Amino acid sequence: MTVSHLNRIGTAIPDHDIHAPITEFMRSMLPEQRTRLIFDRMAERSGIAHRHSFMRADECSEGEDVNAGSFYRRGNFPGTGARMALYETEALHLAKRAVAALEREGPPDGLTGITHLIVASCTGFSAPGLDLQLAAHLGLRADVQRTMIGLMGCSAAVPALRAADQVVRADPLARVLVVNLELCSLHLQETSDLNRLLSLMLFSDGASAAVVSAAPTGIVLQDFLSLIIPDSQDLITWRMGDQGFAMHLSGQVPLRIAQTLGDERAQAGDSRLLRGGPVEDVELWAVHPGGRSVLDAVESGLELAPDALAVSRRVLHNYGNMSSATVMFVLQDMLHHGSPGARGMAMAFGPGMVVETFRFQMAG
Repeated sequence: MTVSHLNRIGTAIPDHDIHAPITEFMRSMLPEQRTRLIFDRMAERSGIAHRHSFMRADECSEGEDVNAGSFYRRGNFPGTGARMALYETEALHLAKRAVAALEREGPPDGLTGITHLIVASCTGFSAPGLDLQLAAHLGLRADVQRTMIGLMGCSAAVPALRAADQVVRADPLARVLVVNLELCSLHLQETSDLNRLLSLMLFSDGASAAVVSAAPTGIVLQDFLSLIIPDSQDLITWRMGDQGFAMHLSGQVPLRIAQTLGDERAQAGDSRLLRGGPVEDVELWAVHPGGRSVLDAVESGLELAPDALAVSRRVLHNYGNMSSATVMFVLQDMLHHGSPGARGMAMAFGPGMVVETFRFQMAG
């Protein structure tokens, strides 16, 4: 049976580190000193030092507009159409940088022989879309088979890799290009709701590009498994509004993650997230860093060692939550530093509320 491999990963972020000015801008939306103090405390504890955007915000301070070409103006935030118009141009720019980084990671043959293109993104839409834009830019063959994955939120990278894995298992000659691209900064909301602002404070822009094939290098992709958490459909939502996409991230998310993973750890059987094995069998944990509290919940629910999620915490610190692209940054770090033969588990969470996982092993 053909075994698929995640051969290499390239990642890209935009040029502008907007974490400090955008955090201050969001803080200024809160009218009461009490809620500002809560916001400050949560920002300090977030575990995030940098977030990047294709928009400039380097001169933003309390009481001023975001310096993004006047895109965000107090009392006159742009509509969804204006945001999607920017997505249509800016998404391609960042995706091209991710693909260029991918080509630097691998042999000189680059993207020769790509047969399938899978694009995952939940922060923008256009038609013709990013898949066709990339195919044209890269000069992919006219019969390249394309798949678009949208609105699966932070967990989308795992279904994208699952689709690539299925393609390679069905056709050992296939070479699949998988792109994750998110422009979360397009969806800044003008609100005085503390919980919404705390959710928005996590997100940033980023992209990844990866090749999946039967070539025996990189990361061996093993079995994929998904779990829909019962009665959780309202905990993570991502709805289209007149002023962009409105993200809701309930404060109950970490608790439900910890409870679910604790239950899974205690259960035997191949249909459980741990596939009936002990936590100690997993040497590498590639967990999507949805936020510090999410990583704390995974660590608590699975009773992991304090350093088990060090890579995920480092990615969160350096880049924030780039939605679907983020776990690919974690996997890229493991590609560079993981020991041959090391066994791993990738895990991401998304609207539903779902847990998407796959087991992997570093190629020898």
